Amino acid sequence: MTSTATSYRRSWVTSANEHHDFPLQNLPFGIFSPQGLPPRGGVAIGDVIFDLQTALENSLFTGVAQTAAQAASGKSLNAFFALPSTARLALRERLLELLDADYPQLKNLQAQGEALLRPAADCTMHLPAKIGDYTDFYTGIHHAVNVGKLFRPDNPLLPNYKYVPIGYHGRSSTIYPSGFAVRRPLGQTLKPGSEMPTLTPTARLDYELELGIWIAGSNPQGEGITIENAPEHIAGFCLLNDWSARDLQAWEYQPLGPFLAKNFATTVSPWVVTAEALAPYRSAQAPRPEGDPQPLPYLFNSEDQASGAFNIELEVLLHTAAQKAQGLPPHRLGLSNTLNMYWTVAQLITHHTVNGCSLRPGDLLGTGTLSGPTPDSLGSLLEISNGGKQAIKLNSGEERCFLADGDEIIMLARCKKEGHPSIGFGECRGVILAAK
Repeated sequence: MTSTATSYRRSWVTSANEHHDFPLQNLPFGIFSPQGLPPRGGVAIGDVIFDLQTALENSLFTGVAQTAAQAASGKSLNAFFALPSTARLALRERLLELLDADYPQLKNLQAQGEALLRPAADCTMHLPAKIGDYTDFYTGIHHAVNVGKLFRPDNPLLPNYKYVPIGYHGRSSTIYPSGFAVRRPLGQTLKPGSEMPTLTPTARLDYELELGIWIAGSNPQGEGITIENAPEHIAGFCLLNDWSARDLQAWEYQPLGPFLAKNFATTVSPWVVTAEALAPYRSAQAPRPEGDPQPLPYLFNSEDQASGAFNIELEVLLHTAAQKAQGLPPHRLGLSNTLNMYWTVAQLITHHTVNGCSLRPGDLLGTGTLSGPTPDSLGSLLEISNGGKQAIKLNSGEERCFLADGDEIIMLARCKKEGHPSIGFGECRGVILAAK
């Protein structure tokens, strides 16, 4: 897949040049509200948002790119995600042309001023799409091993893990954009030594560091998506925080898996970073360790193994109320990478549909927690605190095993490669409110 953007191109939007997240080479799509105006589609470029509605009103698109811009300019990106990849790519190519410093009609474009470029700081971001369905996977093998060791020290991975991309159906109605506050959930817990559970606020609130995958197109019910065609169904990516109540989870997860411990909130970053923008940062899938089984034939494709992974750096920060009051910086909890996925994105999509399950534009997949192999690369407090046994010491003098009220989790993601600009995802943040 080509990136449609070379590393040396610069934009007439000066804040985009050397921008750590949104240079010309990125151009992620999202839904935003300018001050006093209803939600509409836009594109992040530097410190501003390119307003697709205004661009359409000024006849900046023609042909297939115009069709795609119209689909992307409304209150959600579902119609845009439903288009063929060729149409979505045509819009990206036109945006690259319009925003390039060498655009021939630059003076005419700049004359449109504030109506075309909205300061991002003055805008409100929304969910990119109306999410029909949400599936969370378990592709981070280091996380799976670490959590498994807490419960099964001698046999941390169940026999199916290396054959099946494990996943479960999540709750789409409680997925929120970055900045939405998360209320500490109630649920049943069984305290040590007790015979009866009680209804109580979770005492073990946690985050999970994940990559989100937005689905493009659809497949007819009863017909799966082959691994060769799976890339056509990737609209783009975001950051995803799968908030988790560990004490609720420990009591309720058997025999059917996560329920109230997971469905109270999921937070996503609001920008959809396209696969085309990430093309320079594609990577070979890590070879499986000696002795691991190879994927079954329907999950194996040599091209996917050669370039189906992504090299995206993932970071999690904790900023407590006390740190903020003292003017202290947040504490880094972990620095990981999407290369820690045991399965590729294409394998997730293919397995999800092999039984005939239909995916639809705007559906969301989570990768599962993407911990790395070292203590400083873990993607959840459950792992960092060793199940609550080892507290983290913060620069404010506080300690944490799990999240307290007033704590804020901030997730960041960036792609870095010599000779290429930094591509970022923006923030995925949420602060904890006390239980009601």
